[in-house]
Amino acid sequence: MKILAVCGFGVGSSMVLKMSIDKVVKELGLNASVENTDLSTAKATPADVYFTSHELLPELKASVKTPVYPVKKYMDVNEVKEQLEKFLNESGE
Repeated sequence: MKILAVCGFGVGSSMVLKMSIDKVVKELGLNASVENTDLSTAKATPADVYFTSHELLPELKASVKTPVYPVKKYMDVNEVKEQLEKFLNESGE
């Protein structure tokens, strides 16, 4: 499974989000690769699921074919876990 953490410039906040997703992936024992990137690159990069901010959600959702989940607090591992589990339940992964 490929997971993308997306922010406006692909540097700061997406790296923080990626680290939180990595922790959750490890905790859940998932076989997944997690990458962080900027919005423009994310639109052209296929992934199984995308995680981003509420602000970027509409634009990213309109540009990709797979699910996009918003995260408010990138360092909140519990929030990230809830969103990832929501994806797993909805996608049947």
